[in-house]
Amino acid sequence: MLKGEGLWFRYSAKLPWVVREQSITVMPGEVVGLVAPSGYGKTTLGKLLAGYLTPSHGRITLDEQPLPGRGYCPVQLVFQNPELSVNPRWRVDRILREEHPPQIHYLDALGIHPSWMTRYPHELSGGELQRVAIARVLNRNTRYLIADEMTAMLDANTQALIWQVVLSFARQYHVGIIVISHNQPLLQRICQQGHLPTERHIVNLVSDQQSSHRPASDVSITTS
Repeated sequence: MLKGEGLWFRYSAKLPWVVREQSITVMPGEVVGLVAPSGYGKTTLGKLLAGYLTPSHGRITLDEQPLPGRGYCPVQLVFQNPELSVNPRWRVDRILREEHPPQIHYLDALGIHPSWMTRYPHELSGGELQRVAIARVLNRNTRYLIADEMTAMLDANTQALIWQVVLSFARQYHVGIIVISHNQPLLQRICQQGHLPTERHIVNLVSDQQSSHRPASDVSITTS
């Protein structure tokens, strides 16, 4: 279980809070869509849950333990811009071998060509590099995946292909997923196909705020 409890965060003591008293719980194999306009702290929340940032208050745990401070983090974050997810000094084959290499059939399904393996990130197009960034996290040491506008830069057909691969991986290894997106139709396709009501759902921060009469940044996202 991935859990964030009472999370607060701001980038400086002189700046306003970006995340205020937010809580989220995601179970293994669960797919949660997170939607809200820009400025509601979605990306910052994702960075907190993946260990990129440390909360000012509150705590983040994986199976009741803190996230590991070293090595490969079981909670992986894939950004909209793939350059943020890979080491620019590594060739593609080393990027994919950073931890447990993805299975060959996932590389084939994502359309990753063998000739890319000897290239550096700057030698690939944005769409090609995003496929590499996604393939990198499709390994058995990833237990939760946070997809922050992960396929926003891609055309609709490529988005569908990639999500088919990612969801197949998640089903096989019981990986929990948080999908951050402004694309409501995409979220509806990804997050409303579970066999049980708790398997997949969409959390709208704006709706939650309005229905619970909380302040604009004070949102609790809890799934049981």
